[in-house]
Amino acid sequence: MSNLLWKSLVVSPAVLGATLLVSTTAMAAPSTTTQVSPAKQLGVSEVAQQPEMLAQTTIDQVNRYSNEGNQNNSQSQVTSVSQFSDVQPTDWAFQALQSLVERYGCIAGYPNATYRGNRALTRYEFAAGLNACLDRVNELIATATADLVTKQDLATLQRLQEEFSAELATLRGRVDSLEARTAELEANQFSTTTKLVGEAIFGVTDVFGGTTGDNNNTVFQDRVRLDLQTSFTGRDVLHTRLAAGNAAAFALTDNAGNPVNVLNGDAEGRQTFQVGNGAGNNAVRIDRLTYEVPIGPANVYLAASGGRHSHYAAVNNPYFFDNTDGGNGALSTFASESPIYRIGGGAGIALNLPLGKGGGILGNSSITAGYLASESNNPGLGSGLTNGDYAALGQLNFSVGDRLALAATYVHGYSASGALFDSASNGTAGAFDVGTGQANFLGNAGGVTPSTSNSYGVEAAFRPSDKLSISGFVSYHDVTGVGAGDNYQAWSYGLGVALPDFGKKGNVLGVFAGAEPYSFNRPGFGGNNDIPYHFEGFYKYRVSDNISITPGVIWLTSPGQNSNNDDAIIGTLRTTFTF
Repeated sequence: MSNLLWKSLVVSPAVLGATLLVSTTAMAAPSTTTQVSPAKQLGVSEVAQQPEMLAQTTIDQVNRYSNEGNQNNSQSQVTSVSQFSDVQPTDWAFQALQSLVERYGCIAGYPNATYRGNRALTRYEFAAGLNACLDRVNELIATATADLVTKQDLATLQRLQEEFSAELATLRGRVDSLEARTAELEANQFSTTTKLVGEAIFGVTDVFGGTTGDNNNTVFQDRVRLDLQTSFTGRDVLHTRLAAGNAAAFALTDNAGNPVNVLNGDAEGRQTFQVGNGAGNNAVRIDRLTYEVPIGPANVYLAASGGRHSHYAAVNNPYFFDNTDGGNGALSTFASESPIYRIGGGAGIALNLPLGKGGGILGNSSITAGYLASESNNPGLGSGLTNGDYAALGQLNFSVGDRLALAATYVHGYSASGALFDSASNGTAGAFDVGTGQANFLGNAGGVTPSTSNSYGVEAAFRPSDKLSISGFVSYHDVTGVGAGDNYQAWSYGLGVALPDFGKKGNVLGVFAGAEPYSFNRPGFGGNNDIPYHFEGFYKYRVSDNISITPGVIWLTSPGQNSNNDDAIIGTLRTTFTF
């Protein structure tokens, strides 16, 4: 480019004068190249911009603006400055534009016949525009149109050359350096299709109240997830997520110091970052391998491992639910989403099909259907994709305007593993995610028995203003076992109020209350028939775009469905790092 530049400096005063008119401002101001986060293009959490992404985007901009300057079609090329709808004769740069357009023909507008002269100019746009004009001047030289150059032009050009020689040399050096850096990044880049999204959680937590407080200690726990998000078309996304953690839930005890459920442990007060840790010793494993792709009007969800109903179904619990399950929403699994979405998990397929769009009463409504099996990889008898534990979900979603969302959900499940609310996200079949042992345990005092369940739920979210969100759910579960005395029903309900941007943009103040899944009159549980109420409050404080601190409290009444047991109070300080 340097030979062409200095050759043209003795030919084209109008070109250089017009472009230098804006160059001093562009050089004095810092470069402000802006890009859209790849994570947002894929519909996920925003990630920090990488250097190679910045350089690649910069080169793409230079090439695009250069191509625009070289276009010669009826939409963009103009022959008269009057063809620009936003350029007036009174504009201070009118004569310069007129010369570049009508004398040299090297200025192209946008397809809508605008020039957008008030828009900020970056160094790269300036370099691309200058290069396009110099290419045009080179064409004029080659065609021997020397009559375009006058002695006055040459004198002016010589003066400008001397005055701006330092700036031109700096610009040329920066463009050459950028090209070299971009070539190096392209040669060593990790992938052109994959972005890394990470989340690390530090949690300091303790429980107080009666023997439960005496039998537990203050703990410092962690969980880390690294999600490789790959897009092949720009609209699809393949999640390959690695996870590790050491967080475990507190053991609730009765007044005698015994576990509140004699047949099995329960999951009252379990926190979101205490789910999905496998053996709990920070061993790394793949906890999610899913693929989402639009096919026609439908969105298809495929899970090879770690699938969850909440990945593809709308849970209608904004600010409490976190799609990465743990770092930015509510503290507990109960407040995060309706327990109905934690029945079953693993591998399978789901489909979301729009029903209506636009201004109708249903607004943007849809139907969702999905099937997940937790033993799909096991070829043994009583396992596999269809004969092992599974859960099939159907959901109708209704949206009334942009303020109210409703959903009606049905889940049919089969489980022989021992737990109703088991999303298989703990890496162990039969691990409880939420609720009391009476509501979770499949079987009777004689042990675990295979059981089928039919669950019904309603979820709603209402946003009366941008600063207030109200959401809630109700769920009913009818469980039928193969043995005697192991049929039962379970219930759950909750209501939450969230104040987004409370005190600062990005902060969230949330309060949630309800009853964790419970069941009455079950044999072997001592006839404990009190409702286990759950109260929770948290305040997510956004330190920066990548760090948030969330202090919160969980208050559990009647642990184990027994009002004789002392209430348990869990205090947590959660710090979340996203990148």
